[in-house]
Amino acid sequence: MTSPPSRLHRALGVRAATVVGLGAMLGTGVFAVWTPAYALAGPWIVAGLLIAATVAVLNAVSTVRLARVLPESGGAYAYGRAFIGRPAALIAGYAFVIGKSASAGAAALTIGAYAWPGHERAVGLVAVAVALAVDLRGIVRSVRVSAVLVALVIAALGALAITWWTTQSTAMPSAAGTPGAVDLLAASGLLFVAFAGYARITVLGEEVRDPARTVPRAVIASFAIVIVVYVVVALTVVAAAGSGVTLSPAPLTDIARASAGEWLTVVMRIGAVIAAGAVLLSLLAGVGRTLFAMADRGDAPRPLAAVSERTRAPYRAEIAAAGLAMLVVLVGGIGFALGLSAATVMTYYAVAHLASWRRGARLVPLAGLALCGALTVALVVTALG
Repeated sequence: MTSPPSRLHRALGVRAATVVGLGAMLGTGVFAVWTPAYALAGPWIVAGLLIAATVAVLNAVSTVRLARVLPESGGAYAYGRAFIGRPAALIAGYAFVIGKSASAGAAALTIGAYAWPGHERAVGLVAVAVALAVDLRGIVRSVRVSAVLVALVIAALGALAITWWTTQSTAMPSAAGTPGAVDLLAASGLLFVAFAGYARITVLGEEVRDPARTVPRAVIASFAIVIVVYVVVALTVVAAAGSGVTLSPAPLTDIARASAGEWLTVVMRIGAVIAAGAVLLSLLAGVGRTLFAMADRGDAPRPLAAVSERTRAPYRAEIAAAGLAMLVVLVGGIGFALGLSAATVMTYYAVAHLASWRRGARLVPLAGLALCGALTVALVVTALG
């Protein structure tokens, strides 16, 4: 099948596109989300993870269906514009830009917190600058770097799980204290943020070969790998809590210290920095390409549609994305950034479900809209409470 014409370089196959999704999902969330989610749901965190996975599957089905018929950069922004109208496209586009810029800032701050505690902002700014320099060299080089980072992160998480389950008690906390529905849904909303990275594959629609075939396969492959990793980590967190480990804002280092001492703690710190770095690379690429797609259609400043003649990368849009991330690093915090990301990413997917519904699908879009709405409301209620 011949790929539609593109101003960008179609260089990514299924494996490379899968790496993009893995690099976006196996990041800040898998190292930071467990403590706040466990505080809300307790040992029911695994149920919350399954709810989050269900929402992610519904979102993936709608986005994959749309990517098959409209393989363009921009994701739900492009789908909303094509199948609903310009207002929906603007909502999706700016929800993505704001939310993922916030996530990029949170990833940069996470790098700072693990690499040089007390100097998070300075390290975060440097991290954004380095990620921008890598992205500006072109998408193929970015994917190669992400592939190495993903392999290292999976190795670190595997070492943690194997060490815990082979050396420690596997007692589970009592599930008698069932959380309220709002708390469980809020925990699911937080956990969903850790899955949201597969949207980056659809955003790169103009840079994959045979997108109608490549995008769906890459989404399915990356999601399948990530759900296995997350379930293993979630069960390890629950077992550790049941054994008396107190979970701090860096829960995996607490588990590492309890199971193997300082050597594994250092490994987890390194893994967290690597994971956040991989996410930062992917986020800046995704936000930059969404801004590129919006500018190319007149929904963002036109200069952002410029493409480098040498690398065929949307360099001005990527620089703008890095600037937004740096703004979050300077004025925000990790908690605020992740909360903003959680709310806006649900809005982004709501547009994708509406577009899918307009294309004739019924059950999946309606179920996706209902669950996205429920998780968003629960997050807001919990935050206000």
